[in-house]
Amino acid sequence: MIAAKPGKLVVISGPSGVGKSTVVRQVLKQLGQSVRLSVSATTRPPRPGEREGVDYYFLTDAEFRRRREEGDFLECIEVFGRGHWYGTLWSEVRSSLSQGKWVILEIDVDGAGEVLRQFPEAVTIFIRPDSVEELERRLRSRGTESEDAVQRRLAVARHELQLSSQYAHQVVNDTVDQAVDQICDILRSRGLEPEA
Repeated sequence: MIAAKPGKLVVISGPSGVGKSTVVRQVLKQLGQSVRLSVSATTRPPRPGEREGVDYYFLTDAEFRRRREEGDFLECIEVFGRGHWYGTLWSEVRSSLSQGKWVILEIDVDGAGEVLRQFPEAVTIFIRPDSVEELERRLRSRGTESEDAVQRRLAVARHELQLSSQYAHQVVNDTVDQAVDQICDILRSRGLEPEA
């Protein structure tokens, strides 16, 4: 039996409200079994409809800290200054890469920096809005956050947009279908061979 060619890490980042999760779900659907999404761990409580092991691994603060100290995370960071931690577990990455799968990490720019220190060959894609004004419109249209939360997310978004030049590829999410097609084309150009 021939050993599987090792897979690659794909880092996808972008500001809150840009539509990353929607785009990534469609990319996964279009590319089939050759790619998989790494499920992140977090200390924040589940939102309505979120499922353990599907949307996130929901860990207590103590469990997250213990696992961080034991080196279980490829990357982890406290996000939005709210005291909630997010991270990528090594267990979500290693086995898939060794089986030849491409693993998508949907993470923020700070986490991406940690990943690139260990995997400089990772494919990096930044999803951006066509303008900060459009991003603000999307965040406000959610209607789920206070004015302070919207302003905090916009400040983080401006910071992330300033760092977006560190990514090998940038995709403007004008329409989901167009963004998905661009990302699939990028991954194929980097050697991904989709399976049915």
